[in-house]
Amino acid sequence: MTLAPETTDVKVQLRLDDSWFTVCDLSTLLPGRGVAALLPDGRQAALFRDRSGRLYAIDNRDPFTGAAVLSRGLTGTHAGRPFVASPLLKQRFDLGSGRCLDDEGVRVRAYGVRSA
Repeated sequence: MTLAPETTDVKVQLRLDDSWFTVCDLSTLLPGRGVAALLPDGRQAALFRDRSGRLYAIDNRDPFTGAAVLSRGLTGTHAGRPFVASPLLKQRFDLGSGRCLDDEGVRVRAYGVRSA
């Protein structure tokens, strides 16, 4: 997670294996709302920007339903940690680690994310 500068031509990049992949313009990310991005391997990532400018990215696929919907979930905080709640069954996923806050045995992939 990195703090995002406030310029119009800044890109958001995800860490994929050992390289950075540009997914969108920073201006696309509105604080508190998610955006889905298609990755080169066909998967989707859900990108988020919090109100202080920090960036997060996790898999967009809800592991409980299989639907690609996490980018459309509601964001919040629990014990000081940002999360997104799935819009379908409401399980919450930590945006930094991908860990499900409602079922310790479940997690989604969390990506390294930066602005460049």
